[in-house]
Formats: sequence, C-alpha cells, structure tokens
Amino acid sequence: MERLDKTINSYLDVWLGPRDPRVKGWLLLENYTPTFIFSVLYLLIVWLGPKYMRNKQPFSCRGILVIYNLGLTLLSLYMFYELVTGVWEGGYNFYCQDTHSGGEADMKIIRVLWWYYFSKLIEFMDTFFFIVRKNNHQITVLHVYHHATMLNIWWFVMNWVPCGHSYFGATLNSFIHVLMYSYYGLSAVPAMRPYLWWKKYITQGQLIQFVLTIFQTSCGVVWPCAFPQGWLYFQIFYMISLIILFTNFYIQTYNKKASSRRKEYQNGSAATVNGYTNSFSSLENNVKQRKQRKD
Repeated sequence: MERLDKTINSYLDVWLGPRDPRVKGWLLLENYTPTFIFSVLYLLIVWLGPKYMRNKQPFSCRGILVIYNLGLTLLSLYMFYELVTGVWEGGYNFYCQDTHSGGEADMKIIRVLWWYYFSKLIEFMDTFFFIVRKNNHQITVLHVYHHATMLNIWWFVMNWVPCGHSYFGATLNSFIHVLMYSYYGLSAVPAMRPYLWWKKYITQGQLIQFVLTIFQTSCGVVWPCAFPQGWLYFQIFYMISLIILFTNFYIQTYNKKASSRRKEYQNGSAATVNGYTNSFSSLENNVKQRKQRKD
C-alpha cells in the first residue's frame, strides 16, 4: 500500500504541481488511496445494497435519522458561520482571491474546508439510509454522481487550493445543507410532515447556488489573480453538470407531478360523475327488474 501511495502521489505531483504544505500530514489528505477506496466501496454498496435488501423488510431508522440529520445540520451551520467570519477577517476579494494573502484567516478557512471535505464522507450515509429503508427510487443518477464525485473533488481541492477562491461554493452549499438536513430531520418525525412545505424551495436554492458559484468563479477568470485558472474552469464545468442534472430532477419531481395531479383530479372528477351516473343507471335497472318480477 505504501508503494502504491508513493506512485500515485508522484503522478499527481507531476500533473498538478506541488501541493499546499499547510495541509501536509492532515487526516486523509496525505494519500489519495483512502478517498478512492471509500468512493469505490460507496459505489459497490449502491450496487449491491438494493439486491441484498430485495427480500428483506425495510428498517425504520427513525431515531437515528433524527440524530444524523440534526448532527449534519449543526455541522453545516458551524461551517457556514466559520467560512463567513473567516472571509470577513481575511478581507477576501469576491472577484478573485488567491490562496496566500489572507494571513491567519487562510488557516481558518483551510481548517473549516477540511471539515467540509470530511462531511462529504459522512454524507455517504444519506444513500445507505435510502438502501436499508428500501427507498430505492431516491437513489438516482444525480444522487450517486453528486455524492461520489464531491468527496474526490474536495480531496484535490484541499491538497492544492484549500482556501482563497475555493471558499464560495462551500459557503453557499453549507447554508443550503442547513435547510436541507433540518428538513430531512423534521420529516423523520411523522407528526411534523404536514408542516414541511419547503422541500421544493431547497431544490430551487441548490440551482441558485450553482448559478451564483459559476458567476463568482467566472469573475476569477475575467479578473484573474494568483489563484490557478485550471481549477476555476473545472469548477465551472462541474457546476454546469449539476445544473443539468438538478434541473432534470426538478422537472421530473415537481413539474410532472403537478401535471399528473391535475390529470388525476380531472379523471377523479369524471370518475365521480360517472360513478353517480352508473349508480343511478343500476338503480333504474334494479327497479325495472323488480317491477318485472311483480308482474
């Protein structure tokens, strides 16, 4: 394993240049192999988990879901607060911020973004809960793509650009996750479900987040600083892929459901009318039959 790690590290250093020394020796960042193995195991569980659960009863997981989602809500809130205050303290430039001019605030951002990277590993549990609860319809291409790629992307971000312009997307995403995981936590309590109305707006918020991230990242391309341009282009293309997938999800989930509900309502009304008509007709037939019997 050590030889494999050295080989991979040497290739990465050749392709991407020297790493940021400020994260040297940090948990899971020294070598790419653990992150890659976690990702492969995740994909294997996504593939094999539903097969294993096919003939088994689903688990409720209600109590642990409340705790899990509450924990991620608090972690996301912590990251959002620390990122906002770190950016303020470092006097970060919205249009382009390099990775070495924020002073001590840069280290604050780096520490928080490590937690952001690590949270992507924790969030694998989202999918595992879907599997054991047999909510396989929620394990979409978007869901798996997003979870599997984010952990890997942020391993590279933490090793090469762990602060500076990297802060923006993580800050917005942490805020969205406060809303999202609080919603999931409350929805695990049946009595709360009738009062949860903002699921649709979470997806809208995610789409707005991607558009804003593209805009802010593009500013670093138009008005460049010492932040590496290759990372900016990569983020723009990744955000575009998420916009495409999330837009498709939004259309499939909300627009088509609304359309189908309208059709069901119309069909239901017709069925009700037909039902009364048929009942009346059958009543007439029964009366006629009785009269015939009397005769």
